[in-house]
Amino acid sequence: MYHIDFASRTPIYEQLYNNILQLISMNILKSDEKLPPVRTLAVDLGINPNTVSKVYKLLEQNGYIYTGIGRGSFISPVSNKENAEKQLALEEFEQSAKKAYGMGITKEKLINIINSL
Repeated sequence: MYHIDFASRTPIYEQLYNNILQLISMNILKSDEKLPPVRTLAVDLGINPNTVSKVYKLLEQNGYIYTGIGRGSFISPVSNKENAEKQLALEEFEQSAKKAYGMGITKEKLINIINSL
């Protein structure tokens, strides 16, 4: 269900964060569903537990999950599905814009494309 590409230049925490957002937006992870414990997910993915903990904290700060002390972390209510989709779209747009800019497309050209929408 979760996937990390160790060959990617994208940081592992960012990959996991985006992966969880994608699962929320696709309604695979549903409202009030429990996420795996930090240590369990870290072992399953072969990553440091601190990385998983960082992702869970970011998700909680952004309202995608909530934590019950001693109970674990859970997906926030369904209303966040739309927010997760928007966040994913913005992150994909940012990656595409960086790639285009890195290939020599001018800032003005990118702005013109946005303005034409």
